[in-house]
Amino acid sequence: MQKPYSPRLQPAIVQLLGEPIAQIARTKIVATIGPACREESDLRGLVEAGVDVFRLNMAHGSVSEHQESLDRIRRVSNALARPVGVLVDLAGPKIRLGELPNGAVECRMGGEIRFIRGTQTDRPEEFVTSYSALIDELSVGDSVMLVDGTVSLVVEERTADWARCRVVQPGLVRSRQGVNLPGVKLSAAAMSQADWQHAEWAASAGADFVSLSFVRSAVEVKLLKELLRTRGSLARVVAKIEKREALDNLEDIVEAADVVMVARGDLGVEIDVASMPMVQKRIIRVCQRYQKPVIVATQMLDSMQHSRRPTRAETTDVANAILDGADACMLSGETAIGKHPRLVVEMMRRIASATEEQYVEDRTAYVNNQLSQGRTPSTHSVQDFLPAPDFLVEGLHPITQAVVDGASRIAADLNAKLFVVASRSGVTAIARSKRRGAVPTIGISDNPATLQQMTLYWGVTPLAAVASTDINGLLEQVTAWGLREGKLARGDRILLVAGIGFGTGGHNMALVHEV
Repeated sequence: MQKPYSPRLQPAIVQLLGEPIAQIARTKIVATIGPACREESDLRGLVEAGVDVFRLNMAHGSVSEHQESLDRIRRVSNALARPVGVLVDLAGPKIRLGELPNGAVECRMGGEIRFIRGTQTDRPEEFVTSYSALIDELSVGDSVMLVDGTVSLVVEERTADWARCRVVQPGLVRSRQGVNLPGVKLSAAAMSQADWQHAEWAASAGADFVSLSFVRSAVEVKLLKELLRTRGSLARVVAKIEKREALDNLEDIVEAADVVMVARGDLGVEIDVASMPMVQKRIIRVCQRYQKPVIVATQMLDSMQHSRRPTRAETTDVANAILDGADACMLSGETAIGKHPRLVVEMMRRIASATEEQYVEDRTAYVNNQLSQGRTPSTHSVQDFLPAPDFLVEGLHPITQAVVDGASRIAADLNAKLFVVASRSGVTAIARSKRRGAVPTIGISDNPATLQQMTLYWGVTPLAAVASTDINGLLEQVTAWGLREGKLARGDRILLVAGIGFGTGGHNMALVHEV
């Protein structure tokens, strides 16, 4: 287990940013690449609109197609001189229907459907699936959910060769659509042979993140980590929470993972959909305790696949995920196959900016009100917006965490314009990111892989630096960038967190610099 962490609370007045917060989105945007945005010009437009990380969905397309997309992302990143992350999403043991007669079958209320062995059938009342052990692992009374839970069946009889089901929620089912079995414990391995091959490709291609679908235990996460490390990859492993077993083992999985994804599509079918909002909050809280970045995914702005505007419920959903503490929000079909990929990214950025602006204002008003009455704000350290973690993220020195917390207070007291974290691995940037804070954070590194991983950390702007052990040299680079980009003016203050003997041991220095 990681070491417990419980810092002393220190009151300070939270300061607002010196520039309009509405122009900045600290919540990161993950966008899925698909036919609607695969061209290099499209990818460039999405990065300019606000995308921080691109997702390559290995459930669709060939490795050669994904390699081409990755190459395009790197070219766009270089052309814009802006780090962009790449997330390779392994398909996992997803069960899918086989080919149906005429491509679709209408499941009528009370009708019967039989799952049979094999790979094909020409009878509309018989279904085949990609999972050969399905019939062996079903029991009478089990639920079978199709089309993301919109069509529901119940197993009424099972033999050695088929399982007969009754339709209890009707609807149209198409070939190759997903099959969910809530509460059924499957014997399928977390990674298929194809997943292993895709993970090896991700390692060789230099992916920044690799996500594991349908995680059930921490052991599965550790196996993927080991595979990547033995292939020389430093990619962060993302554990997708979308099974009931994952909720049962949530803390162990979060501790083992580098990043967590609330994958609401399959999770919302595996559990009672009415409980989904509170389960999302629970997962985010556990990630905060373990200091792990967390992505909220699926149907965030789903109506914008066709519409130019989201629904009011969707904008509220995105805002609530941010208020819950999500580090990133993910777009799936909205950018992969939707009609308005750039519009949807711009909309998500607008929602994030507006939410964060009000969040900072409300938090500041609360702190000032408490202090004006001679009270210490009761929730947590007031220079930060989220409570302290219970455990330090792997690789983070306790001294570093203490310095980051102290520097956050100084930055707030001095109304600093930038909070700069110098880091080779990026874990110091995570320590700053997971406490939030109003002062914009710059993550500076001479390691391209670290910069690309920082693209997922809330509120952190990655900035490439020339390798140097000279603190003054780092400050000069940040100052030159800030003046050039209009982030700094003469007389502004910068708070730098670094280590004496940069890159060795904990970050043990906080330095205030006036431009």
